[in-house]
Amino acid sequence: MPTRRFADGEVVRGRWPGSSLYYEVEILSHDSKSQLYTVKYKDGTELELKESDIKPLTSFRQRKSGSASSSPSRRRGSRSRSRSRSPGRPPRSSRRSASASHQADRKEVRKEILEVKLTPLVLVSVFGSSPASPAFKPEHREKNDLPHKTTQVHTGSFSLQEKFHLPQESSYLSTQYSLRPRREEIKLKEIDAQEEKIVTEGPTSLRTFEVTTKQLKEVEFGGVPGVLTIMLGLPAFLFLLLLMCKQKEPSLLNFPPPLPALSDLWDARVFGLYLVWFFLQALFYLLPIGKVVEGTPLADGRRLKYRLNGFYAFILTSGLVGASLLWDVELYYVYNHFLQFALAATVWAVVLSVYLCARALKAPRNDLSPASSGNAIYDFFIGRELNPRIGTFDLKYFCELRPGLIGWVVINLVMLLAEMKVQNRAFPSLAMILVNSFQLLYVVDALWNEEALLTTMDIIHDGFGFMLAFGDLVWVPFIYSFQAFYLVAHPNELSWPAASLIVALKLCGFIIFRCANSQKNAFRKNPNDPKLAHLKTIHTSTGKNLLVSGWWGFVRHPNYLGDLIMALAWSLPCGFSHILPYFYVIYFTALLVHREARDEHHCKRKYGLAWEKYCQRVPYRIFPHIY
Repeated sequence: MPTRRFADGEVVRGRWPGSSLYYEVEILSHDSKSQLYTVKYKDGTELELKESDIKPLTSFRQRKSGSASSSPSRRRGSRSRSRSRSPGRPPRSSRRSASASHQADRKEVRKEILEVKLTPLVLVSVFGSSPASPAFKPEHREKNDLPHKTTQVHTGSFSLQEKFHLPQESSYLSTQYSLRPRREEIKLKEIDAQEEKIVTEGPTSLRTFEVTTKQLKEVEFGGVPGVLTIMLGLPAFLFLLLLMCKQKEPSLLNFPPPLPALSDLWDARVFGLYLVWFFLQALFYLLPIGKVVEGTPLADGRRLKYRLNGFYAFILTSGLVGASLLWDVELYYVYNHFLQFALAATVWAVVLSVYLCARALKAPRNDLSPASSGNAIYDFFIGRELNPRIGTFDLKYFCELRPGLIGWVVINLVMLLAEMKVQNRAFPSLAMILVNSFQLLYVVDALWNEEALLTTMDIIHDGFGFMLAFGDLVWVPFIYSFQAFYLVAHPNELSWPAASLIVALKLCGFIIFRCANSQKNAFRKNPNDPKLAHLKTIHTSTGKNLLVSGWWGFVRHPNYLGDLIMALAWSLPCGFSHILPYFYVIYFTALLVHREARDEHHCKRKYGLAWEKYCQRVPYRIFPHIY
């Protein structure tokens, strides 16, 4: 067995790949099989190096002069060279002859001014669009804003950025390299090729070297064609589902169902009632009750404040619904005009999306969403502004939990009352009771743990556009209540043994879902909590740790697993006479698989090598034994 020369935690000098430069690094770990050391540079970069590329600090003599930094992110040139060689040279500070040391000096300076930085790769998914298409917009910057420019070369699972810092008498120079070892002669030729562009300005000759780089923005959902299809097709598909569900004998042979007249879809009174519901929830949101917490840090370091009073809004709404029942308010009206309420919510979601798109045109750059691309159509869908606010009223945060999620529970109650009236029942069916109970527990749990929403991708990454507006205000209340809507016209008599098994399945999914999320949220709040000391982690270059034990060592997304089990339990009470009530399970599976792929992509970019180690430790994604 070969013995290791350096111990974990030891500070040594590591050679930077593709160069002969050594920088100060810390030994993180050693792989006995590959005989590679995982080291961490001072700028946070983690690499795997051979033992031959690592030397102890004592083997290097400190320079007496110059500003040689040990960090790859701050290395500067400290030697001089002949002024006739390059426009990017420092002033002469050495007395030795330029003619005698020209080649050695030129080669050494090129080493000195080279700065290399390793960052996570930003994968560009063009979905059939070329970089020149309108879906991609370059990031515009003024020349005087930065002392250098950066270009990226994709190599494996990382992106290599190389920055060339020149004196103030010249502008910036940028070139590209990979991590493959290259000869110094190749580097010199590539640099000299950039130095051929000379621009003379004013009385002094200023030599400016520029490499124009286009910042390609990542797009999802198939780019512009994909989001157009979603925005036009999803509302139509929603109404087709609702129309099929109202048929006495829904069948694919009867597809498409008979389309109603426009007068049967639009009612100004219904639209007014929907606006009353929306602004009533907005009023509850503004009430000064509930604690105020800070969200995750934004790109500029700010942390927005959020008031957690969603559960109180639910209690107030429940009181109003209970009072309406005592006052004999006909809630059956909602079921009788269900399609009209769906259309009213859709119209309001579109109006809200247009407003969000217009206000985002004047939003500061720091307020834009990381998911925005610069293309008007794509940004209308994904959302251009990350946290649109009117004063302290956060529009996205409000819509995530209030009108749609609480509205979902109210619609379920309406369907329960409608079932009793349509089927002449004294009591609701066991299947309807299970569906209402299961989904009520889910909503109450979400509102009780409202703070967990602040760390989701919807809040920290996606902007607020048509995707979230339609999803929160239309899709959630009118599709997630689909099982209850189905049972009104298609009753299913459920036996007690079958109901017991469905309840057990629901509780199993809920336990996995809640325990996994609670463990994650507790670890994010305080990783040093003694209650979490038994959990194993992997340290990342960002300073954060990844859980590799507990629920998160079972599969990478145990919360998704619990979510899918609960979704199945919601549909089983409807029986097996038709596939319609199982649409939610099919859709939700596709949604979580897509979301899991987005999570994997973002985590790989963010954590790099540490994420690859995590994937090796926890190979299963959502389901055990299924990669």
